[in-house]
Amino acid sequence: MSNLSTLARPYAKAVFELARDSGSFEPWQKALEVLASIARLEEIEALLKNPRVTTAQLAEVFIAAAGEALDAKAKNLVRVLAQYRRLAALPAIAEEFTVLRAAAENTVKAELRTAVPASEEQRENIRKALVRRLGRNVELVSVVDESLIGGAQIRAGDFVIDSSLRGKLERLATRVAL
Repeated sequence: MSNLSTLARPYAKAVFELARDSGSFEPWQKALEVLASIARLEEIEALLKNPRVTTAQLAEVFIAAAGEALDAKAKNLVRVLAQYRRLAALPAIAEEFTVLRAAAENTVKAELRTAVPASEEQRENIRKALVRRLGRNVELVSVVDESLIGGAQIRAGDFVIDSSLRGKLERLATRVAL
């Protein structure tokens, strides 16, 4: 995986610079997400490993599968990646692009995991508290995880708050074991 990350970085940086210069972060984000989801398909992974499939054929498969999600520049990216046999790196490229975009927009993606669905008011209060704490814009994604039993977990990059019942029980078990 780290090998794919290393391969992906220069492509993601090039796409990021193109998107930044043209002010088109959102279309590129959507195109990369679509391409990454195509690259993750089991059938596509097998196709990428097939030596009898030409790079031009691979590019056309990705372009056809993506449909209207790709503009001319995104199609060119697919062709370049196919030419150098880098289409498997698309998920890593999309991930790296997201990181670069978030840094440029001073935004961090945070995940709120709760045992029961959080209300809109609770999510907004948590988002505002994270904005104050992190000093950045926060894009909060809410996920229901019944295994938490109760409470919540918040993750924003390396920043983690675990006030879930499961987390508290695990910490208590660790203390008792010592």
